[in-house]
Amino acid sequence: MMGLMASEETPTLRPAPRVGAEARPRTDDAARGGERAAAPGADADRAAPAPSTGRPWTVWTTRLLVLGIVLAALNLRPAITSLGALLEEVRDGLGMSGSVAGLLTSVPPLCFAVFGVTAPRLARRFGPGAVVCAGMAAITAGLLVRPFVGNTAVFLAASALALMGIAVSNVLMPVIVKRWFPDRVGSMTGLYSMALACGTSIAAAATVPVTDALGGNWRPGLGVWAALAAAAVLPWLPFLRDRGAAPGTGQAPATRSAPAGPGAGRPALRITRSRTAWALAVFFGLQATAAYITMGWMAQIFRDAGVSAGTAGVLLAVTMAMGIPLAFVIPRVATRLPQQGPMVVVLGLCGLAGYAGLYLAPAGGAWAWAVLLGISNCAFPLALTMVGMRARTGPGVAQLSAFAQSTGYLISIPGPLLVGVLYQHSGGWGLPIALMAALMVPQMVVGVLAGRDRTVEEEAAR
Repeated sequence: MMGLMASEETPTLRPAPRVGAEARPRTDDAARGGERAAAPGADADRAAPAPSTGRPWTVWTTRLLVLGIVLAALNLRPAITSLGALLEEVRDGLGMSGSVAGLLTSVPPLCFAVFGVTAPRLARRFGPGAVVCAGMAAITAGLLVRPFVGNTAVFLAASALALMGIAVSNVLMPVIVKRWFPDRVGSMTGLYSMALACGTSIAAAATVPVTDALGGNWRPGLGVWAALAAAAVLPWLPFLRDRGAAPGTGQAPATRSAPAGPGAGRPALRITRSRTAWALAVFFGLQATAAYITMGWMAQIFRDAGVSAGTAGVLLAVTMAMGIPLAFVIPRVATRLPQQGPMVVVLGLCGLAGYAGLYLAPAGGAWAWAVLLGISNCAFPLALTMVGMRARTGPGVAQLSAFAQSTGYLISIPGPLLVGVLYQHSGGWGLPIALMAALMVPQMVVGVLAGRDRTVEEEAAR
Protein backbone atom coordinates (compact mmCIF):
# COMPACT_ATOMS: atom_id res chain seq x y z
CA MET A 1 0.00 0.00 0.00
CA MET A 2 2.85 2.40 0.83
CA GLY A 3 4.56 1.71 -2.46
CA LEU A 4 1.36 2.17 -4.43
CA MET A 5 0.61 5.45 -2.70
CA ALA A 6 4.14 6.66 -3.28
CA SER A 7 4.08 5.79 -6.95
CA GLU A 8 0.76 7.61 -7.38
CA GLU A 9 1.91 10.74 -5.57
CA THR A 10 5.45 11.19 -6.87
CA PRO A 11 4.55 13.67 -9.64
CA THR A 12 2.81 15.99 -7.16
CA LEU A 13 6.00 16.64 -5.24
CA ARG A 14 7.60 18.72 -7.98
CA PRO A 15 7.20 22.49 -7.65
CA ALA A 16 4.28 23.50 -9.83
CA PRO A 17 4.39 26.45 -12.26
CA ARG A 18 3.13 29.60 -10.61
CA VAL A 19 0.16 30.29 -12.82
CA GLY A 20 -3.35 31.34 -12.03
CA ALA A 21 -6.10 29.37 -10.42
CA GLU A 22 -7.04 27.95 -13.81
CA ALA A 23 -4.06 25.59 -13.66
CA ARG A 24 -5.36 23.83 -10.61
CA PRO A 25 -7.41 20.66 -11.03
CA ARG A 26 -11.11 21.51 -11.08
CA THR A 27 -13.60 19.63 -8.99
CA ASP A 28 -17.32 20.04 -8.39
CA ASP A 29 -18.57 21.98 -5.39
CA ALA A 30 -19.49 18.90 -3.37
CA ALA A 31 -16.10 17.30 -3.79
CA ARG A 32 -14.36 20.58 -3.04
CA GLY A 33 -16.40 21.02 0.12
CA GLY A 34 -15.66 17.46 1.21
CA GLU A 35 -11.94 17.88 0.72
CA ARG A 36 -11.89 21.12 2.63
CA ALA A 37 -13.81 19.57 5.43
CA ALA A 38 -11.47 16.63 5.59
CA ALA A 39 -8.48 18.93 5.89
CA PRO A 40 -9.35 21.96 8.03
CA GLY A 41 -6.58 24.50 8.08
CA ALA A 42 -5.24 23.33 4.70
CA ASP A 43 -7.39 25.96 2.98
CA ALA A 44 -5.25 28.67 4.45
CA ASP A 45 -2.37 27.26 2.44
CA ARG A 46 -4.31 26.74 -0.74
CA ALA A 47 -1.89 28.60 -3.05
CA ALA A 48 1.31 27.23 -1.56
CA PRO A 49 3.74 25.53 -3.93
CA ALA A 50 5.64 22.36 -3.31
CA PRO A 51 8.79 22.83 -1.20
CA SER A 52 11.55 24.69 -3.04
CA THR A 53 14.62 23.11 -1.60
CA GLY A 54 16.41 22.62 -4.89
CA ARG A 55 16.94 18.89 -4.39
CA PRO A 56 15.22 16.21 -6.48
CA TRP A 57 12.17 14.40 -5.17
CA THR A 58 12.46 10.68 -5.65
CA VAL A 59 10.10 7.78 -5.12
CA TRP A 60 11.92 7.01 -1.87
CA THR A 61 11.55 10.60 -0.70
CA THR A 62 7.83 10.35 -1.32
CA ARG A 63 7.60 7.06 0.52
CA LEU A 64 9.46 8.58 3.45
CA LEU A 65 7.03 11.49 3.55
CA VAL A 66 4.02 9.16 3.42
CA LEU A 67 5.56 7.11 6.24
CA GLY A 68 6.08 10.30 8.25
CA ILE A 69 2.47 11.36 7.78
CA VAL A 70 1.16 7.94 8.83
CA LEU A 71 3.41 7.67 11.89
CA ALA A 72 2.59 11.23 12.96
CA ALA A 73 -1.14 10.55 12.66
CA LEU A 74 -0.79 7.37 14.70
CA ASN A 75 0.59 9.48 17.56
CA LEU A 76 -2.13 12.14 17.72
CA ARG A 77 -4.37 10.35 20.26
CA PRO A 78 -2.54 7.57 22.23
CA ALA A 79 -1.47 10.08 24.90
CA ILE A 80 -5.19 10.56 25.66
CA THR A 81 -6.72 7.11 25.23
CA SER A 82 -3.89 5.21 26.92
CA LEU A 83 -4.42 7.36 30.02
CA GLY A 84 -8.17 6.75 29.93
CA ALA A 85 -7.59 2.98 30.04
CA LEU A 86 -5.42 3.29 33.19
CA LEU A 87 -7.04 6.30 34.84
CA GLU A 88 -7.96 4.41 38.01
CA GLU A 89 -4.37 3.17 38.51
CA VAL A 90 -2.97 6.64 37.83
CA ARG A 91 -5.36 8.20 40.34
CA ASP A 92 -4.41 5.66 43.02
CA GLY A 93 -0.69 5.94 42.27
CA LEU A 94 -0.60 9.73 42.46
CA GLY A 95 -3.30 10.20 45.10
CA MET A 96 -5.44 12.10 42.61
CA SER A 97 -8.99 13.15 43.51
CA GLY A 98 -11.90 12.82 41.12
CA SER A 99 -11.92 16.59 40.55
CA VAL A 100 -8.23 16.62 39.63
CA ALA A 101 -8.77 13.62 37.36
CA GLY A 102 -11.52 15.63 35.69
CA LEU A 103 -9.03 18.48 35.25
CA LEU A 104 -6.64 16.01 33.65
CA THR A 105 -9.27 14.96 31.12
CA SER A 106 -9.89 18.65 30.32
CA VAL A 107 -6.24 19.30 29.50
CA PRO A 108 -6.40 17.99 25.87
CA PRO A 109 -8.97 20.49 24.55
CA LEU A 110 -7.31 23.29 26.54
CA CYS A 111 -3.94 22.51 24.92
CA PHE A 112 -5.54 22.20 21.49
CA ALA A 113 -7.17 25.61 21.88
CA VAL A 114 -4.06 27.35 23.28
CA PHE A 115 -1.19 25.75 21.37
CA GLY A 116 -2.94 24.92 18.11
CA VAL A 117 -3.24 28.60 17.15
CA THR A 118 0.56 28.96 17.33
CA ALA A 119 1.19 26.31 14.67
CA PRO A 120 0.90 28.54 11.56
CA ARG A 121 3.24 31.14 13.07
CA LEU A 122 5.80 28.49 13.99
CA ALA A 123 5.55 26.95 10.53
CA ARG A 124 6.14 30.32 8.85
CA ARG A 125 9.35 30.69 10.80
CA PHE A 126 10.76 27.18 10.88
CA GLY A 127 8.86 25.28 8.19
CA PRO A 128 6.01 22.80 8.73
CA GLY A 129 8.25 19.74 8.54
CA ALA A 130 10.45 21.06 11.33
CA VAL A 131 7.44 21.90 13.51
CA VAL A 132 5.90 18.44 13.06
CA CYS A 133 9.28 16.87 13.84
CA ALA A 134 9.51 18.99 17.00
CA GLY A 135 5.92 18.07 17.82
CA MET A 136 6.74 14.36 17.66
CA ALA A 137 9.79 14.99 19.87
CA ALA A 138 7.59 16.83 22.40
CA ILE A 139 5.14 13.91 22.43
CA THR A 140 8.04 11.52 23.01
CA ALA A 141 9.42 13.56 25.90
CA GLY A 142 6.04 14.08 27.56
CA LEU A 143 5.02 10.42 27.34
CA LEU A 144 8.43 9.28 28.56
CA VAL A 145 8.54 11.61 31.56
CA ARG A 146 4.99 11.67 32.89
CA PRO A 147 4.65 8.05 34.14
CA PHE A 148 7.78 8.27 36.27
CA VAL A 149 7.10 11.47 38.19
CA GLY A 150 5.99 11.45 41.78
CA ASN A 151 3.32 14.14 41.96
CA THR A 152 0.23 15.26 40.13
CA ALA A 153 1.50 18.72 39.12
CA VAL A 154 4.50 17.36 37.20
CA PHE A 155 2.31 14.65 35.67
CA LEU A 156 -0.03 17.38 34.37
CA ALA A 157 2.93 19.41 33.06
CA ALA A 158 4.39 16.42 31.21
CA SER A 159 0.97 15.61 29.77
CA ALA A 160 0.67 19.22 28.60
CA LEU A 161 4.07 18.93 26.85
CA ALA A 162 2.89 15.87 24.91
CA LEU A 163 -0.43 17.55 24.11
CA MET A 164 1.38 20.65 22.89
CA GLY A 165 3.18 18.48 20.35
CA ILE A 166 -0.12 16.91 19.37
CA ALA A 167 -1.81 20.31 19.02
CA VAL A 168 0.70 21.81 16.57
CA SER A 169 0.99 18.57 14.58
CA ASN A 170 -2.78 18.22 14.48
CA VAL A 171 -3.10 21.64 12.83
CA LEU A 172 -0.21 21.23 10.38
CA MET A 173 -0.78 17.69 9.16
CA PRO A 174 -3.65 18.67 6.81
CA VAL A 175 -1.56 21.62 5.59
CA ILE A 176 1.32 19.27 4.79
CA VAL A 177 -0.99 16.87 2.98
CA LYS A 178 -2.36 19.65 0.79
CA ARG A 179 1.07 21.16 0.13
CA TRP A 180 2.98 18.07 -0.90
CA PHE A 181 0.06 16.15 -2.42
CA PRO A 182 -2.11 18.89 -3.93
CA ASP A 183 -3.85 16.59 -6.43
CA ARG A 184 -4.28 13.68 -3.99
CA VAL A 185 -5.74 15.53 -1.01
CA GLY A 186 -8.68 13.13 -0.70
CA SER A 187 -6.68 9.91 -0.73
CA MET A 188 -3.93 11.20 1.54
CA THR A 189 -6.42 12.72 3.98
CA GLY A 190 -8.21 9.38 4.07
CA LEU A 191 -4.93 7.62 4.85
CA TYR A 192 -4.12 10.17 7.54
CA SER A 193 -7.60 9.98 9.08
CA MET A 194 -7.51 6.19 9.12
CA ALA A 195 -4.10 6.20 10.82
CA LEU A 196 -5.36 8.68 13.44
CA ALA A 197 -8.38 6.49 14.24
CA CYS A 198 -6.19 3.37 14.32
CA GLY A 199 -3.77 4.98 16.78
CA THR A 200 -6.67 6.06 18.96
CA SER A 201 -8.27 2.62 19.15
CA ILE A 202 -5.03 0.61 19.36
CA ALA A 203 -3.83 2.62 22.37
CA ALA A 204 -7.18 2.13 24.11
CA ALA A 205 -7.21 -1.63 23.48
CA ALA A 206 -3.54 -2.47 24.01
CA THR A 207 -2.58 -0.36 27.04
CA VAL A 208 -3.94 -2.72 29.69
CA PRO A 209 -2.56 -5.94 28.09
CA VAL A 210 0.82 -4.26 27.62
CA THR A 211 0.76 -3.12 31.24
CA ASP A 212 0.00 -6.67 32.38
CA ALA A 213 2.82 -8.02 30.23
CA LEU A 214 5.22 -5.53 31.85
CA GLY A 215 4.42 -6.74 35.35
CA GLY A 216 1.16 -4.92 36.03
CA ASN A 217 2.80 -1.56 36.79
CA TRP A 218 0.91 1.32 35.16
CA ARG A 219 4.04 3.46 34.80
CA PRO A 220 5.82 1.45 32.07
CA GLY A 221 2.40 0.67 30.62
CA LEU A 222 1.91 4.37 29.91
CA GLY A 223 5.54 5.09 29.09
CA VAL A 224 5.78 2.47 26.35
CA TRP A 225 3.84 4.73 23.96
CA ALA A 226 6.84 7.07 23.89
CA ALA A 227 8.55 4.50 21.64
CA LEU A 228 5.91 4.96 18.94
CA ALA A 229 6.32 8.73 19.12
CA ALA A 230 10.11 8.42 18.93
CA ALA A 231 9.76 6.35 15.76
CA ALA A 232 7.66 9.14 14.25
CA VAL A 233 10.50 11.66 14.69
CA LEU A 234 12.86 9.86 12.30
CA PRO A 235 11.03 10.21 8.95
CA TRP A 236 10.71 13.97 9.46
CA LEU A 237 14.42 14.64 9.95
CA PRO A 238 15.15 14.97 6.19
CA PHE A 239 12.35 17.55 5.91
CA LEU A 240 13.65 19.92 8.59
CA ARG A 241 14.85 22.44 5.99
CA ASP A 242 11.86 22.17 3.64
CA ARG A 243 10.00 25.40 4.19
CA GLY A 244 8.24 26.34 0.98
CA ALA A 245 5.41 28.80 1.36
CA ALA A 246 4.17 29.99 4.69
CA PRO A 247 1.10 28.16 5.89
CA GLY A 248 -1.79 30.40 6.61
CA THR A 249 -0.63 33.01 4.11
CA GLY A 250 -0.92 31.31 0.75
CA GLN A 251 2.28 33.14 -0.29
CA ALA A 252 5.30 31.78 -2.04
CA PRO A 253 8.81 32.13 -0.61
CA ALA A 254 10.48 35.50 -0.95
CA THR A 255 12.60 34.29 -3.89
CA ARG A 256 9.53 33.61 -6.01
CA SER A 257 6.91 35.91 -7.39
CA ALA A 258 3.36 34.68 -7.21
CA PRO A 259 0.15 36.22 -8.43
CA ALA A 260 -2.59 36.83 -5.97
CA GLY A 261 -4.84 33.85 -5.42
CA PRO A 262 -8.61 33.80 -5.23
CA GLY A 263 -9.89 36.14 -2.58
CA ALA A 264 -6.68 38.19 -2.46
CA GLY A 265 -7.33 41.76 -1.43
CA ARG A 266 -10.76 41.00 -0.02
CA PRO A 267 -11.39 42.22 3.52
CA ALA A 268 -11.66 39.57 6.19
CA LEU A 269 -15.16 38.46 7.03
CA ARG A 270 -16.74 39.73 10.21
CA ILE A 271 -17.28 36.12 11.12
CA THR A 272 -18.85 36.84 14.49
CA ARG A 273 -21.83 38.42 12.72
CA SER A 274 -22.78 35.05 11.21
CA ARG A 275 -25.35 32.99 13.09
CA THR A 276 -24.27 29.92 11.16
CA ALA A 277 -20.66 30.42 12.30
CA TRP A 278 -21.77 30.60 15.93
CA ALA A 279 -24.03 27.57 15.54
CA LEU A 280 -21.18 25.60 13.98
CA ALA A 281 -18.75 26.68 16.72
CA VAL A 282 -21.14 25.58 19.47
CA PHE A 283 -21.84 22.32 17.63
CA PHE A 284 -18.10 21.69 17.33
CA GLY A 285 -17.63 22.44 21.01
CA LEU A 286 -20.42 20.14 22.20
CA GLN A 287 -19.30 17.22 20.05
CA ALA A 288 -15.74 17.74 21.29
CA THR A 289 -17.07 17.74 24.86
CA ALA A 290 -18.71 14.36 24.27
CA ALA A 291 -15.56 12.98 22.61
CA TYR A 292 -13.19 13.96 25.43
CA ILE A 293 -15.59 12.78 28.12
CA THR A 294 -15.74 9.45 26.28
CA MET A 295 -11.97 9.15 25.90
CA GLY A 296 -11.31 10.18 29.48
CA TRP A 297 -14.10 8.47 31.42
CA MET A 298 -15.89 5.72 29.48
CA ALA A 299 -13.43 2.97 30.41
CA GLN A 300 -13.83 3.94 34.07
CA ILE A 301 -17.63 3.78 33.78
CA PHE A 302 -17.40 0.20 32.53
CA ARG A 303 -14.85 -0.75 35.19
CA ASP A 304 -17.04 0.61 37.96
CA ALA A 305 -19.87 -1.50 36.54
CA GLY A 306 -17.81 -4.67 37.03
CA VAL A 307 -16.17 -4.97 33.62
CA SER A 308 -12.52 -6.00 33.73
CA ALA A 309 -9.85 -3.43 32.96
CA GLY A 310 -8.77 -5.20 29.78
CA THR A 311 -12.31 -5.50 28.45
CA ALA A 312 -13.05 -1.87 29.34
CA GLY A 313 -10.04 -0.82 27.26
CA VAL A 314 -11.26 -2.90 24.33
CA LEU A 315 -14.73 -1.34 24.63
CA LEU A 316 -13.17 2.11 24.47
CA ALA A 317 -11.18 0.95 21.44
CA VAL A 318 -14.39 -0.20 19.75
CA THR A 319 -15.91 3.23 20.31
CA MET A 320 -12.88 4.95 18.82
CA ALA A 321 -12.60 2.45 15.94
CA MET A 322 -16.08 3.33 14.70
CA GLY A 323 -14.49 6.47 13.31
CA ILE A 324 -12.35 4.49 10.87
CA PRO A 325 -15.08 3.54 8.36
CA LEU A 326 -17.52 6.34 9.18
CA ALA A 327 -14.94 9.07 8.65
CA PHE A 328 -14.96 8.06 4.98
CA VAL A 329 -18.72 7.63 4.66
CA ILE A 330 -20.13 10.63 6.54
CA PRO A 331 -18.40 13.43 4.56
CA ARG A 332 -19.38 11.83 1.25
CA VAL A 333 -23.03 11.57 2.27
CA ALA A 334 -23.11 15.04 3.85
CA THR A 335 -21.81 16.80 0.73
CA ARG A 336 -24.64 15.27 -1.30
CA LEU A 337 -27.36 16.67 0.96
CA PRO A 338 -28.60 20.27 0.84
CA GLN A 339 -28.97 20.26 4.63
CA GLN A 340 -27.10 18.14 7.17
CA GLY A 341 -29.64 18.49 9.99
CA PRO A 342 -31.03 14.93 9.58
CA MET A 343 -27.53 13.46 9.97
CA VAL A 344 -27.00 15.56 13.12
CA VAL A 345 -30.22 14.21 14.59
CA VAL A 346 -29.39 10.57 13.77
CA LEU A 347 -25.97 10.85 15.41
CA GLY A 348 -27.49 12.59 18.43
CA LEU A 349 -30.15 9.90 18.88
CA CYS A 350 -27.41 7.24 18.80
CA GLY A 351 -25.69 9.15 21.60
CA LEU A 352 -28.85 9.39 23.67
CA ALA A 353 -29.45 5.64 23.25
CA GLY A 354 -25.87 4.88 24.26
CA TYR A 355 -26.06 7.01 27.40
CA ALA A 356 -29.42 5.50 28.34
CA GLY A 357 -27.81 2.07 28.07
CA LEU A 358 -24.85 3.13 30.22
CA TYR A 359 -27.29 4.30 32.88
CA LEU A 360 -29.64 1.30 32.85
CA ALA A 361 -27.34 -1.65 32.09
CA PRO A 362 -23.71 -0.57 31.69
CA ALA A 363 -22.25 -4.08 31.84
CA GLY A 364 -25.11 -6.07 30.32
CA GLY A 365 -25.16 -4.25 26.98
CA ALA A 366 -21.64 -2.84 27.07
CA TRP A 367 -20.76 -3.73 23.47
CA ALA A 368 -23.95 -2.17 22.09
CA TRP A 369 -23.40 1.05 24.06
CA ALA A 370 -19.79 1.23 22.86
CA VAL A 371 -20.92 0.98 19.22
CA LEU A 372 -23.72 3.53 19.64
CA LEU A 373 -21.42 6.05 21.32
CA GLY A 374 -18.80 5.44 18.63
CA ILE A 375 -21.36 6.32 15.97
CA SER A 376 -22.40 9.41 17.93
CA ASN A 377 -18.79 10.58 18.21
CA CYS A 378 -18.61 10.69 14.41
CA ALA A 379 -20.18 14.12 14.68
CA PHE A 380 -16.52 15.24 14.41
CA PRO A 381 -16.06 14.49 10.68
CA LEU A 382 -19.56 15.87 10.07
CA ALA A 383 -18.59 19.14 11.77
CA LEU A 384 -15.47 19.41 9.61
CA THR A 385 -17.52 18.70 6.51
CA MET A 386 -19.97 21.49 7.36
CA VAL A 387 -17.05 23.89 7.81
CA GLY A 388 -16.19 23.33 4.15
CA MET A 389 -19.81 23.68 3.02
CA ARG A 390 -20.84 26.80 4.93
CA ALA A 391 -18.40 29.12 3.15
CA ARG A 392 -18.05 29.88 -0.57
CA THR A 393 -14.43 31.00 -0.74
CA GLY A 394 -11.11 29.62 0.42
CA PRO A 395 -10.48 32.55 2.80
CA GLY A 396 -14.01 32.13 4.13
CA VAL A 397 -13.42 28.45 4.85
CA ALA A 398 -10.13 29.25 6.57
CA GLN A 399 -11.75 31.91 8.77
CA LEU A 400 -14.72 29.72 9.61
CA SER A 401 -12.49 26.74 10.41
CA ALA A 402 -10.30 28.79 12.74
CA PHE A 403 -13.28 30.39 14.47
CA ALA A 404 -15.30 27.18 14.86
CA GLN A 405 -12.40 25.08 16.12
CA SER A 406 -10.82 27.59 18.50
CA THR A 407 -14.18 28.59 19.97
CA GLY A 408 -15.35 24.98 20.04
CA TYR A 409 -12.33 23.67 21.92
CA LEU A 410 -12.74 26.44 24.49
CA ILE A 411 -16.38 25.43 24.95
CA SER A 412 -15.36 21.78 25.46
CA ILE A 413 -12.92 22.43 28.31
CA PRO A 414 -15.35 22.39 31.29
CA GLY A 415 -17.19 19.19 30.32
CA PRO A 416 -14.70 16.50 31.39
CA LEU A 417 -13.85 18.47 34.54
CA LEU A 418 -17.52 18.77 35.49
CA VAL A 419 -17.99 15.03 34.99
CA GLY A 420 -15.14 14.38 37.41
CA VAL A 421 -16.60 16.74 40.01
CA LEU A 422 -20.07 15.17 39.74
CA TYR A 423 -18.59 11.68 39.96
CA GLN A 424 -16.63 12.52 43.10
CA HIS A 425 -19.43 14.30 44.94
CA SER A 426 -22.33 12.04 43.92
CA GLY A 427 -20.42 8.79 44.45
CA GLY A 428 -21.71 7.25 41.22
CA TRP A 429 -22.25 7.70 37.51
CA GLY A 430 -25.94 8.63 37.49
CA LEU A 431 -25.49 12.42 37.46
CA PRO A 432 -22.48 12.44 35.08
CA ILE A 433 -24.33 10.26 32.56
CA ALA A 434 -27.41 12.49 32.88
CA LEU A 435 -25.19 15.48 32.07
CA MET A 436 -23.73 13.72 29.02
CA ALA A 437 -27.21 12.88 27.74
CA ALA A 438 -28.52 16.39 28.42
CA LEU A 439 -25.72 17.94 26.34
CA MET A 440 -26.87 15.90 23.35
CA VAL A 441 -30.06 17.95 23.10
CA PRO A 442 -28.44 21.37 22.45
CA GLN A 443 -25.88 19.61 20.25
CA MET A 444 -28.69 18.44 17.97
CA VAL A 445 -30.38 21.86 18.01
CA VAL A 446 -27.29 23.88 17.03
CA GLY A 447 -26.22 21.15 14.61
CA VAL A 448 -29.51 21.49 12.73
CA LEU A 449 -29.00 25.27 12.60
CA ALA A 450 -25.41 24.85 11.39
CA GLY A 451 -26.52 22.37 8.74
CA ARG A 452 -28.87 24.77 6.94
CA ASP A 453 -28.05 25.57 3.30
CA ARG A 454 -26.45 29.00 3.67
CA THR A 455 -22.99 30.54 3.80
CA VAL A 456 -21.21 32.75 6.29
CA GLU A 457 -20.39 35.25 3.52
CA GLU A 458 -24.10 35.95 3.08
CA GLU A 459 -24.69 36.45 6.79
CA ALA A 460 -21.50 38.37 7.61
CA ALA A 461 -22.26 40.85 4.84
CA ARG A 462 -25.68 41.80 6.26
